[in-house]
Amino acid sequence: MSRSNSVSPKPFEATITDLGHDGRGVARIDGKTVFVSGGLLGETVIAKLRKRHRHFDEAEVVEVITASPHRVEPRCQHFALCSGCSLQHLDASSQIAAKQRVLAENFERIGKVTPQSWLPPLTAEPWGYRRKGRLSVRNVAKKGSVLVGFREEQNPRFVTPIQRCEVMHPSLGPKVGLLAELLGTMDAVDTIAQIEFAAGDDLMALVFRHLQPLSERDLAALTAFGQQHGLAIYLQPGGVSSVHPLWPEQPRLAFRIASDDPRFADVELEFQPLDFVQVNAGMNQLMMARAMELLDPQPTDRVLDLFCGLGNFTLPIARRVAEVVGVEGEHGLVERAAQNAARNGIDNAKFHVANLFEDQRHTDWAKQPWDKLLLDPPRAGADKVLEYLPHKQTNRLVYVSCHPASLARDAGILVNQHGFRLTSAGVMDMFPHTAHVESIALFERSS
Repeated sequence: MSRSNSVSPKPFEATITDLGHDGRGVARIDGKTVFVSGGLLGETVIAKLRKRHRHFDEAEVVEVITASPHRVEPRCQHFALCSGCSLQHLDASSQIAAKQRVLAENFERIGKVTPQSWLPPLTAEPWGYRRKGRLSVRNVAKKGSVLVGFREEQNPRFVTPIQRCEVMHPSLGPKVGLLAELLGTMDAVDTIAQIEFAAGDDLMALVFRHLQPLSERDLAALTAFGQQHGLAIYLQPGGVSSVHPLWPEQPRLAFRIASDDPRFADVELEFQPLDFVQVNAGMNQLMMARAMELLDPQPTDRVLDLFCGLGNFTLPIARRVAEVVGVEGEHGLVERAAQNAARNGIDNAKFHVANLFEDQRHTDWAKQPWDKLLLDPPRAGADKVLEYLPHKQTNRLVYVSCHPASLARDAGILVNQHGFRLTSAGVMDMFPHTAHVESIALFERSS
């Protein structure tokens, strides 16, 4: 293969020797690493170069010569074009194994730590699981077509026109193509930029982001679409605060977290369509049970829940402990968390607004002793929090992570600076058919 900066159109043979953290196959050509989209470990493929870089190249499979025994036929007709599910060609057990390997490698390489034991992976229904997401919209006037879908894998500037989505919640997944048809009839076809979707247990909501006011004809069309398909329709003419329902007048989005212990009542959380909620409802239920198992909440415990959001962990914990405090950076989420506590008859949970990426050591909640701590940070992790927490009184910490590298970094901090041991860790398949690694870890104070 040429070493010039130009991309050669000539296909080449490659042997996939590894699977990268993003789900792409890894090959070596003329001593240079090549990431091959669509390639699986152990395969021999014919690939075509897509992009050249100084230290690595990018390619895509055009033909599989020797297939992996773990290769399966992707269910989605848009696979390889859409960026949503890059691992549909790999069987489910191998997907989990790959994610476990990524987590283990990050612990070893970044945190220099190893769990004392590995938790069995958590898996749920791999199809129709996605209850939250964002669809892009683009009107291609020259072709007389409206595109609704996710961004293309090879070129994020382009939208993959999707007719149906196999991982999307079944109340919407088979109907994505109908959205394009709807928009094609509307006056505002050029000014609707995106559609957010969010599903509760009983209702799917669509939020139409529009850059210009909608005509009465368009409002009527959206209302009729919602009525016909049993979907709540929201409009977003500006920022997040501008979101409001079109139909019905007062839609209710909510989901229930069932208790795995008959001694404690279930919890139901109401939310707004742009609020952060866990994408996978089935996995959220399993994750909650595991978090309770690891946290081991006791009636006398005082628990601190950081990055608490709507109270997804806070309120189930409150059922089992003396006191729990949740801290979150977004005012709206904190407000709704407090409302959810009241709605569930929970009076031992308090909530505070704070930017947890800034030093909060002088706040009242940060100064107090806490028996146990739960962390569920975004991708950046919780290293800023670990500069002033946990205190010596904290003997158990459960860390829920959406990014293995930041978890590994923070694990190293907890073990080497705070005197904890990494008791156990494991993956949770929150996003089947993607390379995304969600995980949970238990840290206990070393005696």
